[in-house]
Amino acid sequence: SKANSLHRRDINICVYARRRVAMCLRKMGKLKECIKITRELIKEFPLMSVLHIHENLIEALLAQKAYNEVQQLLTRYDDLTLPKSAVICYSAALLKIRPVSEKFFADVTAKKGLTALQFTAVEALQRAVEFNPHVPQYLLEEKPIILPPEHLLKRGDSEAIAYSFYHAAHWKEVPGSIKFLKCFWKETFKLIPFPLEKGKLFHPYTSGTEETDRELLPAFHDVSVYPKKELPFFLVFTAGLCLFTLSLALLTHFYPIFMGELARIALEYFATPFAMIAEHLQALLPQQIWNLLTRA
Repeated sequence: SKANSLHRRDINICVYARRRVAMCLRKMGKLKECIKITRELIKEFPLMSVLHIHENLIEALLAQKAYNEVQQLLTRYDDLTLPKSAVICYSAALLKIRPVSEKFFADVTAKKGLTALQFTAVEALQRAVEFNPHVPQYLLEEKPIILPPEHLLKRGDSEAIAYSFYHAAHWKEVPGSIKFLKCFWKETFKLIPFPLEKGKLFHPYTSGTEETDRELLPAFHDVSVYPKKELPFFLVFTAGLCLFTLSLALLTHFYPIFMGELARIALEYFATPFAMIAEHLQALLPQQIWNLLTRA
């Protein structure tokens, strides 16, 4: 028992050290060596997917532009039974966007509609945005990317920063992908009716994510909050109008004399410009024409 626990500890240390070596090789630009080590780790320790070694391999393969091999990895790990991540979801979306992004034009799509491949790409993007909606703001450079923290929170701002830090370059390498993302990510978000109460493809977004991210990220960073859906202007205007009418009704009920005087003053104030216009017209128009207008 004790020997088994020591053996598991030694294995964890070995995997951790070799994975760190692979990550260092990736930063040094030695992609082949990095890919070799990560492949060996996945082959030797297939049950240790919890360490997300395959995500390091996906990043290295994307840097090498080995898109077919990335697709094979996603086919293996993008399974319903396995936990998801921003790397899995957004890499799958990038591969779906890649065949259609270069010849994508928003005005043409608005007139003719989406093709089958474009629709598939939008669906993949919707899935990624539902999993982590913070990522597009960093990929589109609407928010500054900082150094990712040591620990990440799935579906949180910390994961979005880490993904964008390592993968933003891969999106820029695919022509038109950023333009496609900018055009559709907010629209795909609108397809999720109640993201905080009921998800479409994933569980609802947890409420404590923002507080946890504030603990993980530095104090100077403006933590991205889950982008809440904006209410239509008509609903906001109608609600405001009803509230205003209710307030006037209550004030009139409790203070009728004061509200009557206030209404008289308001009517005089708003009628003043029309009286001035009438005086100017009377001065400009001949008396006979003015008499005809006032009789009508």
